[in-house]
Amino acid sequence: MLRLTELKLPLDHPPQAIAEAAADRLDVKTGDLISCNVVRRAHDARRKSAILMVYSVDVELNDEAGILARCAADDRVKVTPDTTYRPPVIAAEPLTPRPVVIGAGPCGLFAALLLAQMGFRPIIFDRGKVVRERTRDTWGLWRRGVLNPESNVQFGEGGAGTFSDGKLYSQIKDPRFLGRKVLAEFVKAGAPPEILTEAHPHIGTFRLVTMVESLRRTIEALGGEYRFQSRVTDIEVTVDAGGARRVVGLVLESGEYIAADHVVLAVGHSARDTFEFLHERGVHIEAKPFSIGFRIEHPQSWIDRARFGTRAGHPDLGAADYALSHACANGRTAYSFCMCPGGTVVAATSEPGRVVTNGMSQYSRKERNANAGIVVGVEPAMDYPGHPLAGIELQRRLESQAFIDGGGTYAAPAQRVDDFLAGRPSTGLGEVIPSYKPGVRPTDLSNSLPSFAIEGIREALPVFGRRIPGFDADDAVLTGVETRTSSPVRITRGSDFQSLNTRGLYPAGEGAGYAGGILSAAVDGIKVAEAVARSLASSVNYKPTPRGHSSH
Repeated sequence: MLRLTELKLPLDHPPQAIAEAAADRLDVKTGDLISCNVVRRAHDARRKSAILMVYSVDVELNDEAGILARCAADDRVKVTPDTTYRPPVIAAEPLTPRPVVIGAGPCGLFAALLLAQMGFRPIIFDRGKVVRERTRDTWGLWRRGVLNPESNVQFGEGGAGTFSDGKLYSQIKDPRFLGRKVLAEFVKAGAPPEILTEAHPHIGTFRLVTMVESLRRTIEALGGEYRFQSRVTDIEVTVDAGGARRVVGLVLESGEYIAADHVVLAVGHSARDTFEFLHERGVHIEAKPFSIGFRIEHPQSWIDRARFGTRAGHPDLGAADYALSHACANGRTAYSFCMCPGGTVVAATSEPGRVVTNGMSQYSRKERNANAGIVVGVEPAMDYPGHPLAGIELQRRLESQAFIDGGGTYAAPAQRVDDFLAGRPSTGLGEVIPSYKPGVRPTDLSNSLPSFAIEGIREALPVFGRRIPGFDADDAVLTGVETRTSSPVRITRGSDFQSLNTRGLYPAGEGAGYAGGILSAAVDGIKVAEAVARSLASSVNYKPTPRGHSSH
């Protein structure tokens, strides 16, 4: 089978045009194609007057070797890659103690799934609740201003990604097609099959809820065990005569002790108390850069028209998105983050007396507004030096101020863009209606972030307005604050995926500083699960993966 890339067709092409374009690329007749299947679909809207659909297809035909030789100079014609996932180890018998996964977000979920598929029967601990109970608690904050610190946007089954746009694409290098494994498992769990072909697939919150439940049932059917509302509050570490450290057990909030010598730490970027006790126990942690800023909202129709012109609203284009960046005069970079077309700004705090924003959308992306973070990078050496956990304190300080500025009710401080650029408080709002619940309070955001961030965002907004007309419109709304863009720490690990100084502890995913988003976190979970399996296999009876065995 051959893979053809960069097949470009007009937006309104007939269905048969894809096969015709493939045949033309190979200089064969359409009838010579035994099959022609789309494996990737994207659009090119750089010229709004002539938007193109761009496809990659797999074709089957006779004499593929001869055709490939004839097309050797065309790097858009290759042999179709083998994307089958093959686990490195299959367990031969039950293990004691069983491997443990802490956290049931995308990283922990896929670490547990892979361990279960390899026969290792993991135990999964999560501090929060099952996803549907967690959803009710989350709505309690949004609708009534009541926060449950252990069950919210950040904590609970599915992790922070459950309440997001559900983006399933990443900039990570993936030569082993682990991302394809993730997407295939999502489809088996109920995701729409088109996520396998869309260039920028997404799922949305409601679909993620049912998929997380399905994946849990799969893990349990394979011998995995979930324990919700089970917060890990400490680890036990032994030190041998040579000074080598190894994790040997966990302590739960209930006081229960769990023997464990292979622990996947997939706690997410907001598990601040976990970072604190790990640091106290001597686990190697270092401060990491992250970003801070606001959420900006525009009517989605504005963004659609700016990006697609007269073709805005075309069903093959959907809701338009954007990615923006600007190098500021003060040496910082301001950029858009986690853009959510047709979505809402949501309350994402996990600690009382603090306000945090994030973005979310459903699969349909049909809500009135588009939103994105407009953020500025912060660096440990310049902005929070002196302690590995200093970034957490910076986040907390900004979130506490946002709570005060919002009126102390979990409402968020907000400001019209024209007022923000002019340096005057907003006393009301205009055409753009903020979507944040439990509500916003018009105010002055100039003291909500460090001065370098305010300067950077003020400089960047007019620049972005020249790239996307209307982006810096007077009535566009900024809502504060966005602080949980990524983990403020990295729990450093070696090439074997274990903590640099604590054997048996496998820092993983976004919270450990090794991922950013659903797909990259899930892929990291797979890699860590493989490392755990190899370590277990080196010390117990096991069998290697049989030749040809695969997990799709």
